[in-house]
Amino acid sequence: MTIENADSHRRRRPRPPRPKGRRLSSILRQLAADRSRERISIGDLFQTMGDRAISALMLIFALPNAFPTPPGTSAVLGAPLVFLAAQLTFGLKPWLPRVIADRSMRREDFETIVGRIHRWLAWAERMLKPRLAIFAEPPAEYIAGAACLLLSIVLLLPVPLGNMLPAITISVFAFGILGRDGLFALIGFIMTAVSLVVAGGVIYGLVKAAIYLVMQWFA
Repeated sequence: MTIENADSHRRRRPRPPRPKGRRLSSILRQLAADRSRERISIGDLFQTMGDRAISALMLIFALPNAFPTPPGTSAVLGAPLVFLAAQLTFGLKPWLPRVIADRSMRREDFETIVGRIHRWLAWAERMLKPRLAIFAEPPAEYIAGAACLLLSIVLLLPVPLGNMLPAITISVFAFGILGRDGLFALIGFIMTAVSLVVAGGVIYGLVKAAIYLVMQWFA
């Protein structure tokens, strides 16, 4: 082996085994604690999650929006959600374009985020168990993907506080699909209807207020 090939071999990180049977919270904590990494990319998360990549990444992108975030955050995190939800809807093989997969953050920042959401992840994981499979497996899984796709589009809209309920709903769906827990998925379907009604009401109110202001301006 030449020196150049040896250096290339050392730089090439071996592909991690697919985490079948492991909890998402444990996987994220292990990845965040890997001090051999300077940055954590979306591609790293995608590769580590293996067969559960779509639902796991949907949860990772949706959950931060369930809490108050700086303006514009929902638009940044909502775009990958649209892409992932579309794949879930049509039962496509997990895949990310390079422009998304190459996005990364410092490992320390990733560790901070994991520390904040770990308690909620661990709590939900303790609640998960295989049940009511008809609501968590195809074809219901594809319908859940369509619901998440619609909710992801709502997340992209600049609606004040209108991103929290859709984000929670997407997170519930993601938990249900990850754990094959039809109860979570069923709750997700119910919350989808509530989320769309609330978001529609907020959007209607904003449009009505805007029309009123315009009429007052020209009156």
